[in-house]
Amino acid sequence: MTTPGHQQSGQHGGPGVERPWRRLMRSWLWLPVALSGLMAAGLACRTVNRSVVVLPEVPGATYVGNKECETCHEEIVRDFVTADHARLMAEGPRALSVGCESCHGPGSLHVESGGEVKPPYSFSAGRPAPAGDHPWTARPQARAVEEACYRCHGHVRAQFNLPSHHPLPEGRMSCTDCHPPHKGLAHKGGSTQLRAAEETCLECHPAQRGPFVFEHEALREGCSVCHTPHGSIHPKLLVTRDSNLCLRCHFQQVQGGVLRIGGVDHTTRVRQGTCWTAGCHEAVHGSRVNSSLRF
Repeated sequence: MTTPGHQQSGQHGGPGVERPWRRLMRSWLWLPVALSGLMAAGLACRTVNRSVVVLPEVPGATYVGNKECETCHEEIVRDFVTADHARLMAEGPRALSVGCESCHGPGSLHVESGGEVKPPYSFSAGRPAPAGDHPWTARPQARAVEEACYRCHGHVRAQFNLPSHHPLPEGRMSCTDCHPPHKGLAHKGGSTQLRAAEETCLECHPAQRGPFVFEHEALREGCSVCHTPHGSIHPKLLVTRDSNLCLRCHFQQVQGGVLRIGGVDHTTRVRQGTCWTAGCHEAVHGSRVNSSLRF
């Protein structure tokens, strides 16, 4: 005697045959898994050989590719093949490597004039444009370096608009001070230089270099553990506000109504201000005289 379940399975090809709608459902169940796998792969400019970009159009000028730039700028183009931005290319059947022109604009007029006409997006005023009704007169004016960077890194522009930021909007520094565009990684100190990330920061902040007799162990992890590089809503480019920054690493315990941090009673001290402004741990980067990071 067969069960109802067996009878119904037999009507659709027997107990060993899977129903089509179940196969369809099971195949769709793999879709979220596949999508999550793609996101986990971290697809970005840094993980692919080429990044197709939509380049700005300039009236009367066309893109010529990096090879044309090499005619006069041999050393720069030679080193540029190692740069992060060298992977940029224009789309289309005649795709060109346009890493140079992705920042400087289409270079046909610059090439045709033998260098007399600056590239459309030149970072210096250069020579005046020729007089008369000519496409050369339509080229854009010189612009700041950061404006070129903001075209692709718009989120960084927003960070520099936050209350605490490096003085780039004020013109006292440039993106290229930390991110060399023409050679190697776009982070200064990377690639073959084999320098730690904080070495870039210490060029302008030598007082934090040390060595210290009593070092703050957080320095071993780098400056970005406590500071965000572009801009922050918190003072001094901190990643979070007040004592909450310290409590990310220095856990607090409550024992019998007493607040202990590092085994020391901090019940009243935490009310006096931040750890470094309350007169307790002023030497936040390291101290030469006190193990509690005091001056």
